[in-house]
Amino acid sequence: MKSRLRVSPQTIQVLDAFLEGPKDWRYGYDISRNTGLKSGTLYPILMRLAERKLLETSWETAEVGKPPRHLYRLTPEGMRFAQEHHLRHATGRLARVAFSGVNR
Repeated sequence: MKSRLRVSPQTIQVLDAFLEGPKDWRYGYDISRNTGLKSGTLYPILMRLAERKLLETSWETAEVGKPPRHLYRLTPEGMRFAQEHHLRHATGRLARVAFSGVNR
């Protein structure tokens, strides 16, 4: 039985990056640059999302002498998951600001 996916703030960042272009293929390097996450944080998240069929993966064949690159994009289930957690995260953030009386 698969364990539940831990939806950390870093996972939310990765999902939000995919929501910017939900049908687009993305390189891990570009996701790293956009989110500021280091490879040691990012790639385990990408692997977990792919294992749970929330991301589709593909290898890009490169020119001779260049290594192939891994590409990622949201699956339809991944799109629903990302949208749900984006809304949940945004709603929680708004509630915290409203109840704290502090505008962040």
